[in-house]
Amino acid sequence: MSPVEFGLGLQSDKQAGQYARLARRAEHAGFDVLTVFSDLMYQPPIFPLLEMAAATERARLGAACLNPYSMAPYEIAGQVAALDLASRGRAYLGLARGTWLGAVGIDQPRPLTALHETAQIVYRLLSGDTGGFAGKMFRLAPDTALRYHVHRPDPPLLIGAWGPRGAALAGRIADEIKVGGSANPAMVPVIRDRLRVGAEQAGRDVDEVGIVFGAVTVVDTDGAAARARARTEVAMYLAVVAELDATVELPSDLLKRVRTLVDAGDHDAAGRLVPDDVLDLFAFSGTPDQVAAQAQALVDTGVRRVEFGTPHGLDDERGVDLLGTAVLPQLRR
Repeated sequence: MSPVEFGLGLQSDKQAGQYARLARRAEHAGFDVLTVFSDLMYQPPIFPLLEMAAATERARLGAACLNPYSMAPYEIAGQVAALDLASRGRAYLGLARGTWLGAVGIDQPRPLTALHETAQIVYRLLSGDTGGFAGKMFRLAPDTALRYHVHRPDPPLLIGAWGPRGAALAGRIADEIKVGGSANPAMVPVIRDRLRVGAEQAGRDVDEVGIVFGAVTVVDTDGAAARARARTEVAMYLAVVAELDATVELPSDLLKRVRTLVDAGDHDAAGRLVPDDVLDLFAFSGTPDQVAAQAQALVDTGVRRVEFGTPHGLDDERGVDLLGTAVLPQLRR
């Protein structure tokens, strides 16, 4: 069994230079993995990732996640190759179907096929396989090859998924599965059972696939202020993730009221509707002791990596500092 890792997830909404500064702080504090989200209408994650690669020496780096609908598989191969070269072999490849792409007019047909074929094409290109590929959605003509140096042919693959079919795919082909937007320990055995289906089909041990849970994180010595900020953040995606969690039943009127307020732009009012017990399922929040206890509960269920997502604190830098100085030491004892 691999040792438990702790990661930091960053939104790509910052100015040049901020990523390097936060990455140096995070690596010095002992974080193992630095992730940049690839959310719609934010900066492409390759920009902050390359900046962070130059500022760090040890931490693994990757986007969570790229999708094959807004970026062609050969371009995904190019981005992970660039990051792996810049980081001297510390990149991972994150793939997911993507969210909210309808807002920019992109359909998402056959997501499992798209993800599987994208992974096959990426690794064929990285390994120099010029035999071509004829899939149901994507193709490579024979003799098609990358025209630049590749550091590694096989950076680890992470698939972002919640559902049974996506998790089974991860069980067949991935090194990790990320369940984004969850801090719920009860969901871990559900994900493991879903992984096992695919792992057994591929003749793998389910424990070969690391389970990653990540969510909005707000930590501060003022726990009440941290939880109030987290409520506002969680409200923006609660209606999406709550419907994916097989262990949670929320009143339908709660999700409807939260969604209505979010759609109207009143995120603070939406956040105030989120009860404490629901908040703890979908965010890490409160004092360092509270956040550490939530992360430890996930570790105790067998999560391989816990990822503390943006905004980290009442401001990013203080949040990263508190996670490094007051949360991680409790988890590494």
